[in-house]
Amino acid sequence: MPLAVSEIREKNREQEDTRLAALISTGILDTPPEPSYDTITRLAGEYFQADSATIGFADEGRVWMKSCWHQMVRELPRKSSICDMVIAEDGPVVVADISRHPQRDTLLRRFKHIGIASFASVPVRSTAGRILGILTVFYHKPRPEMRPESIRTLESLADMVSSQLELRQLHKTLHGNGSRHRHARSVATANESWPSKADLRQALDLGQFVLYYQPEVDLSTRRIVGLEALIRWVHPERGLIPPMEFIPLAEESGLILPIGDWVLSQACSQIQRWCKEDPRRVSLRVAVNLSARQFSREGLADHVEALLLNTGISSRQLGLEMTESSLIPNVRIAMEVLSSLRRLGVSLLMDDFGTGYNSLNNLQSFPFDVLKIDRSFVTRMTEGDQPLQIVRTIIELARVMGMDVVAEGIETCEQYRLLREMHCRYGQGYLFARPMTAEAVTDLLRLPGRILPDPELAELVCA
Repeated sequence: MPLAVSEIREKNREQEDTRLAALISTGILDTPPEPSYDTITRLAGEYFQADSATIGFADEGRVWMKSCWHQMVRELPRKSSICDMVIAEDGPVVVADISRHPQRDTLLRRFKHIGIASFASVPVRSTAGRILGILTVFYHKPRPEMRPESIRTLESLADMVSSQLELRQLHKTLHGNGSRHRHARSVATANESWPSKADLRQALDLGQFVLYYQPEVDLSTRRIVGLEALIRWVHPERGLIPPMEFIPLAEESGLILPIGDWVLSQACSQIQRWCKEDPRRVSLRVAVNLSARQFSREGLADHVEALLLNTGISSRQLGLEMTESSLIPNVRIAMEVLSSLRRLGVSLLMDDFGTGYNSLNNLQSFPFDVLKIDRSFVTRMTEGDQPLQIVRTIIELARVMGMDVVAEGIETCEQYRLLREMHCRYGQGYLFARPMTAEAVTDLLRLPGRILPDPELAELVCA
């Protein structure tokens, strides 16, 4: 009797969970390149007279490149990737001419910037036979079909990668049991109450997460200049779940990484849709919040660059928000990551500015474009001279350093008036618009000049 669609989905999910568990146990993700893997890619490239060769490992959302020969790539989106093709085939995939392949458009779009015309890819497996990654050789021109004995040779090289993974896993078992057990206990504690890690994974698989957007406006004109993307969970039984009820567990369990990848991808795709409807919206910037774990993960800039290439949007249309707390643990790495993102041309926003211990000191080092004044300062502005002076100081500091300022949490006309008097250029808050669906934002963007109604006209108490 044939399996139902739900049973097939559950079976695939179980297989993927097992595969990911085997991959995670190797400790191969988020680690620097290692010479032993470079030796294998070089051997593969030279033996098969390829133009380039790579070794990559696939987690939930990305294919992370552990080694590259003649082709520097850090990571690629997993969806519709060569790795997905190998996993679906459960074996080698050889494409002699991409232009004649059934997935021609997807493959050409993926490789057009590096001129790949053909490739051969074989799986890298765990000791239990799970596909953890792929070894691939690439060519700039179409090639004849690879002979079976050549495929077996490529598989033998992939077995060498598997052997390296076994050594890594053995080393990790001998030296890392204590930390792994502590992590397991902390995750188990987090899972005792709803939601559990399984709930979050199901929400991601079933498409229950959605993005809401809150407009950022020019305070002098009320013109919408940008949007902040905010994740929400639409649960079929519990309704709309705010992020504070699931993001901490996502951070603790590691699911913040695939969830964060989904948010970035959705935001870029939405920018593409808005600009397709009206090309004049290219000046609109959508800002996405990055968690500390996302920010510290290897290959962030490469992932962002891949999304920009895949969606065709301009780097200036994407903003990345991060808090000071996500930067402080390792300032040197933070500077490297920020600099690589800055070279792409994306906007960098420091969120919740003023709440950290060393904000003023660190601000001089980090290459941010925008400061977002924490809502707690904006809320207290009308309570006395000291809170007002703090906001005034932040605005002046940003002006001196050539940065823009966005005041968060504007809820009253009095706050709106004070911020304009202090020459704060941008703001967001319930006074102008609450977070809303992409469809509702689309309606706002169709307003003449993208200018929101004047809130002062709606409240007679405003000066």
